[in-house]
Amino acid sequence: MLRHTLAVLLLPFVVTAVIPTYLLGQFGAGEPALWQQAGGGLVFAAGFSLFAWCLRLFVRVGRGTLAPWDPTTALVAVGPYRYVRNPMISGVAAMLLGEAVYFGSVALLVWSVVFVTINHVYFVLSEEPGLEQRFGEPYRLYKTAVPRWLPRLRPWR
Repeated sequence: MLRHTLAVLLLPFVVTAVIPTYLLGQFGAGEPALWQQAGGGLVFAAGFSLFAWCLRLFVRVGRGTLAPWDPTTALVAVGPYRYVRNPMISGVAAMLLGEAVYFGSVALLVWSVVFVTINHVYFVLSEEPGLEQRFGEPYRLYKTAVPRWLPRLRPWR
């Protein structure tokens, strides 16, 4: 349990709490209307729910953590992973977007774009080759059937 907590604190917590707090301190927040705050809160909650679902799957199915230094030992291709290869990152990105809308912050919007860009480069150059090496043909089959970022309309079997 400690290894999962450490991975969450060092990665998504820093991305969604520490860095946004710093950016809001440096650049401030806007003055969003109540409906914008409600919408931002809903987007954040949806992203958090997706992230939490994926995290549970990493623990139960993958028998590993979200951290690159302690990765899953089994391929996770169930739940939201049947629609898109990186739903956990999508969940964190939604949390960031929700924060940007909630606070009316351009700085947080820019941070969410930077976060997605960094992850795209990381996945293409490191994560996906590593998954191919660890899981071989099952991952290659999965990779050809399930898109990286934009979900399929029907679940992959």
